[in-house]
Amino acid sequence: MLVPSRFSLPLNSPHFHVLPSTSVSLLSLPNKRMIPITSFSSPSSSAAASSSSSVKNPSKQEEEAEQQEKVAQALKYHHQTKHSFTDYARGPRGLDWANQPNPFRRYISAPLIPLHHFPTDKQTIVDSPLYSSLFHSLPPPKLISESTISQLFYDSLALSAWKTTGFSTWSLRVNPSSGNLHPTEAYLIAPPIESLSDSPFVAHYAPKEHSLELRATIPSGFFPKFFPDNSFLIGISSIFWREAWKYGERAFRYCNHDVGHAIGAIAMAAATLGWDVKLLDGFGYKDLEKLMGLQIFPEFKIPSRPIKGKFPDIEFEHPDCLILVFPNGSNQFDVNYKELSSVINEFSNLEWKGKPNLLSKEHVCWDIIYRTAEAVKKPLTIQKGNFPVDQFKSSGICSENSYKGFTIREVVRKRRSAVDMDGVTAMERETFYQILLHCLPSGKGEKHRRQLALPFRALSWDAEVHAALFVHRVVGLPKGLYFLVRNEDHLEELKTATRSEFKWEKPEGCPDDLPLYELAGGNCQELSKRLSCHQDIASDGCFSLGMVAHFEPALNDKGAWMYPRLFWETGVLGQVLYLEAHAIGISATGIGCFFDDPVHELLGFRGSKFQSLYHFTVGGPVLDKRIMSLPAYPGPGIDA
Repeated sequence: MLVPSRFSLPLNSPHFHVLPSTSVSLLSLPNKRMIPITSFSSPSSSAAASSSSSVKNPSKQEEEAEQQEKVAQALKYHHQTKHSFTDYARGPRGLDWANQPNPFRRYISAPLIPLHHFPTDKQTIVDSPLYSSLFHSLPPPKLISESTISQLFYDSLALSAWKTTGFSTWSLRVNPSSGNLHPTEAYLIAPPIESLSDSPFVAHYAPKEHSLELRATIPSGFFPKFFPDNSFLIGISSIFWREAWKYGERAFRYCNHDVGHAIGAIAMAAATLGWDVKLLDGFGYKDLEKLMGLQIFPEFKIPSRPIKGKFPDIEFEHPDCLILVFPNGSNQFDVNYKELSSVINEFSNLEWKGKPNLLSKEHVCWDIIYRTAEAVKKPLTIQKGNFPVDQFKSSGICSENSYKGFTIREVVRKRRSAVDMDGVTAMERETFYQILLHCLPSGKGEKHRRQLALPFRALSWDAEVHAALFVHRVVGLPKGLYFLVRNEDHLEELKTATRSEFKWEKPEGCPDDLPLYELAGGNCQELSKRLSCHQDIASDGCFSLGMVAHFEPALNDKGAWMYPRLFWETGVLGQVLYLEAHAIGISATGIGCFFDDPVHELLGFRGSKFQSLYHFTVGGPVLDKRIMSLPAYPGPGIDA
């Protein structure tokens, strides 16, 4: 099939122009399109209506109606927080610097336990394997100790540097965050560990100090009864206010991107220690809240509209997920969620130490964030059953020489979010293919669907996220629009849902086990820039992409609680792209600002079956020489 001479993109912006000398052209739409909320009703609701003659259990009907209402709230939030060429999602019109949230949560008066620090220079690193080796196999598991727990946090959620210029100084972390605002908090729930605690305990991780704040001791039989030897838990929570301070209503999306980045960071750091990780996704919201001690926060009363004032209760932590960390190669074991939930229910009666610090004096409440967070809270869904310990699957290899021989610590701790790309750096086609092989969920020789490869194996559902790629500077690969299919069960559905003129042909030299397809040729630099809120960084790299989720079907199939999880999956994928870029010697950055529906129009998507959730760019960074870098530890002693 010949490359189409052109494909049209109706876009509603007076700033869009037809690109000269390209096979990709843009046409204009009427000035504005309104999408009625009623069009987002669940397909299952019409099916239920057609079978109304059948007799149903009233409680079952009520439960289904409640679930549909929650899905409708998630869809309402998603569509209300889209950016378009004529309107951005609602947010602050300027930044209230006097009330910028403190990025460091501390529990005042809780005992602080310092953790070990580790060398970061290649000459002195002795405990970190090569980055690329982890995608082939995991090393033998190490025992839980003060040292290994320290290393896990040091290589996943710790500070990575301080930056300073003029009168401004701010910290960076190993795990990235939208706007460097870091809404994500982490909790260690562990058996007794020598030099840390003589009893099983719950502790909050304090990244500025690289220390644990001891929150509570827990019953001695908790781990031996329910979990395999040499295992522990990490809980993740989010403070929505930290992101909402800058981004307004769209902040809930970004918080969940960051949860995914944290999951990916933890999975990679655990792998260096021979540890596997998996979400314990049978638990409900209330279980996580009690396990992490977050019930100490007063219940936040959601106002009926956005308001500004002093609302210290808005700084509560929303429990997101619980990660089991266990030895690689463990046998399958049972998890009795129902009994665990009953035991965790008693954690409310424990003696919880420390009072959370205040992050801002005044706040703005974007009410739709909190209504949506309420709607997507996950219930306890699994009573009892085998915990799936899937065999580790190695990722595909086509260009191992692309990597620069960096250790995993060098890669994760030197990871930075590029602010600008140089518009010059190019990568070889084989390097591009190798990066994409590490972005696949199922590993070498598998039909891609189940998440079995590092770090995606941390997730508990089949892959739901794909990637539409804009190729700008890849030597040996024509410029144009491409698509990476990360769940091959969706391939025919994607072909049907996208534009009929797309080629769907594998590019030259593409490995057999890489489901990458060329859709259309042409220079997409201006196009990708415009779609990503007119940002040059989307066009000045080697390639950029939009992460496309199998969206409304996932929510209807599993429930509204799948909404944040789709963003988590994009965050894990984004974490891989960050690390891959740095491992080959260049850089990357996540892009949260993009024009949602114009992206869908470009691809031909209608309705909400597929939605773009996160954009990304990879390329040669432009370094700002005015900014000086300082070591992560010891820091300058400020909260920034």
